[in-house]
Amino acid sequence: MTPTSFEALPLAAPLHRVLRELEYTTPSPVQAQAIPLLLQGRDILGCAQTGTGKTASFALPILHALHENPKQMRPKTCRTLVLAPTRELAGQVGKSFSTYGAHIRFKQTLIYGGVGQNPQISAMRGGVDVLVATPGRLLDLIDQRCVDLSAVEFFVLDEVDRMLDMGFHRDVKRIVSLLPAKRQSLFFSATLAPNIVELAQMILQNPARVSIAPETTTAERVDQKVCFVDRENKKPLLELLLAQQAKAEIGKLTIVFSRTKHGANKLAKALCVAGFPADAIHGNKSQAQREKALEKFKKGLTPVLVATDVAARGVDVKDVGLVVNYDLPNEPEAYVHRIGRTGRAGAEGLAVSFCAEDEREFLREIEKVIKAVIPRWDDHAWHDESLADRHLRMRTGGGMVQGGGNRGGGRQGGGGGGGNRSGNGGGGGRYSSGGGTGGEGRDYSNASRGNNRRRPASR
Repeated sequence: MTPTSFEALPLAAPLHRVLRELEYTTPSPVQAQAIPLLLQGRDILGCAQTGTGKTASFALPILHALHENPKQMRPKTCRTLVLAPTRELAGQVGKSFSTYGAHIRFKQTLIYGGVGQNPQISAMRGGVDVLVATPGRLLDLIDQRCVDLSAVEFFVLDEVDRMLDMGFHRDVKRIVSLLPAKRQSLFFSATLAPNIVELAQMILQNPARVSIAPETTTAERVDQKVCFVDRENKKPLLELLLAQQAKAEIGKLTIVFSRTKHGANKLAKALCVAGFPADAIHGNKSQAQREKALEKFKKGLTPVLVATDVAARGVDVKDVGLVVNYDLPNEPEAYVHRIGRTGRAGAEGLAVSFCAEDEREFLREIEKVIKAVIPRWDDHAWHDESLADRHLRMRTGGGMVQGGGNRGGGRQGGGGGGGNRSGNGGGGGRYSSGGGTGGEGRDYSNASRGNNRRRPASR
């Protein structure tokens, strides 16, 4: 029977204490399904959308086991290994273990690149209960004989799809080969493509499968729109969105995704010049620079974060109300993870994607993967109707259904008639695609409907 409250879960008293302090009462679906199975010692193959509480679903059972059966660790060993694709995600997982284990005695350390390795080597000398690591730096320290994986009891692969997207398949297989055969393995991913399932079959033993959402689906509380626009007109359109976003009462923060590191730097500087405080985060930034940028972003000091896909995972900021795909990703799965940065923890969000001529194929692949037509927003000064028509012809040639344009876009509901996520006409409501400004919410529309002819590049 699936538990409906945390109190019903047979967790150690210190964990119940911290859950009460955090005012956690009802487990999310992934937590309700996974935690009882993990407490029974089962391997898990978990598929759930980002932001659904996956970290707590594995951290709580592991902390329970560490509390119930404490051990003295040998030098350089660990009882738990959590493998994460990025420094940001590793830091987030480590923070979650610290939060949930506030009343439990355990030792934890993080190992990732971009910082000096000596403190990490020192932390491992006495052995730890929980090691959270990225694959590259972990293998570096293993090769230096500073880390020994022979005592691992709990192995967690988190965000596996992103791990493989980043080229870590060979590293993961090598790390797995160094683990003891007798262990409990947990395998979590937002998507379950065939190559991911194949890897899971190599790692897991008779796993229980926990699937919370359809594979490769987008967050339900994120309103999605696409703008067909010439590349040179992306910047003024972005400035329009940011000007409207600055008026928001909640969800004031914005993440803008760029395909390249250079593009992220250039765009962040241009936005600052235009009066929108922004910072860039990508793989060329040092760990200290990235942490500083994220901290300022979380505090709202720089309410716009321009990022490459390094930030699509592991950046859990509750007040992100808008995600802009300034450049569409060339990997359709990345779209799901990007827009998952908003609409988190029950909140609602908006994701706007810019599509230029050379990105139509990317958009087509995204709509195939998410099995939905992204409603277009065309009521702005830079809409390219001919580009929209070319995409429609390409899309309907594949049998997809046209959903209609978004001429409203008010965030608190307007009239019906525009396209919703599935491509059907929508009625009123918080994320209505119909006309009007939508009550007192943010208005991303013009005052009038206008027509669908190509509009000039200036207003």
